[in-house]
Amino acid sequence: MSAQSRIACPLDFDKAGRQVGHLRLPHSSNTSAYGWIGIPIAVIQNGSGPTVYLGGGNHGDEYEGQISLVRLIQELDPARIQGRLIIMPATNLPAAMNHSRCSPIDGGNLNRSFPGEANAPDNRPTAAIAHYVEEVLLPMCDAMLDMHSGGKTLDYVPSGLIRRDGPDDPLFARKLEALKAYGAPIGYVVEGGGMPAAGGGIAAATITCAADRKGVLGMGTELGGAGTVTLDTLGVARRGIENFLAFMGVMEKPATADSPKSRLLKVAGPDYYVHAPCRGAFEPAFRLGDEVAAGQVCGWIHQIDEPDRPSREVRFERAGVAFCKRPITAVERGDCLAHLGTDWQG
Repeated sequence: MSAQSRIACPLDFDKAGRQVGHLRLPHSSNTSAYGWIGIPIAVIQNGSGPTVYLGGGNHGDEYEGQISLVRLIQELDPARIQGRLIIMPATNLPAAMNHSRCSPIDGGNLNRSFPGEANAPDNRPTAAIAHYVEEVLLPMCDAMLDMHSGGKTLDYVPSGLIRRDGPDDPLFARKLEALKAYGAPIGYVVEGGGMPAAGGGIAAATITCAADRKGVLGMGTELGGAGTVTLDTLGVARRGIENFLAFMGVMEKPATADSPKSRLLKVAGPDYYVHAPCRGAFEPAFRLGDEVAAGQVCGWIHQIDEPDRPSREVRFERAGVAFCKRPITAVERGDCLAHLGTDWQG
């Protein structure tokens, strides 16, 4: 496997039990001429069954996945599973250690970097990580759960998400069942480009699209955010991991109370998002989770240093559930202030 990538792995993917170590990504820098970046990885295996990839820290300022997967590595008894778990709690380690969305080394956003580069140079570690995940790890897997939240600049009602790769997506029915099984308060479907800048460029560069390319059942999450964690968001994360693994047949469904039924939504285009038209101080006119109408006021952007200047009103383009909002008052032109979902009718 190492021949496919510049990254080396000291673990044996076929060995039973628990192994914890570090991927070695060569990186020559001013402080370490012949060094490598050590990216944490664990393999937990017992008996026979599916292989599931569990990822956190794709973005370094999103903590529910990082914390929950570290706990899972420490606490899971291998005897509880039938199959194999490949766990990366801090996939983009430079970003995770910097508590930032993107890598401080190359500015790379890992979830916009797939499929990556097999021979990425030293100054592009993010591309090397993306290539290793897509070309080495995912082909070993039957399913993938990559755990995100809103990071420092967004806050979500805890949600699971899947991507619909066109109307003929062969994995979609199974993805939808996995989304329901995960059990977050909201489960949403990203249709096609479904992101604010739309178009295939962004969608094709995400890890969920990488899973689609490899024929792997892929699911993501958006579990809160605002640069922190809560008991509630961590609870959704931990229950969701166990629910997902139970759905895949890797472990028995936990004997805890059932997760609430998810409200299913879709995000299908740029008009689901609201962006700041100018810089200033944003005053929201809605609460996270509110139902909003098309044309309803989203909020106002104030110019605090020019109190006689009229504040800029911002409105929602369409009706929906405002399940994501910006928790930071200071905004620049182009910042995402909110995004909506509409009920899934599929």
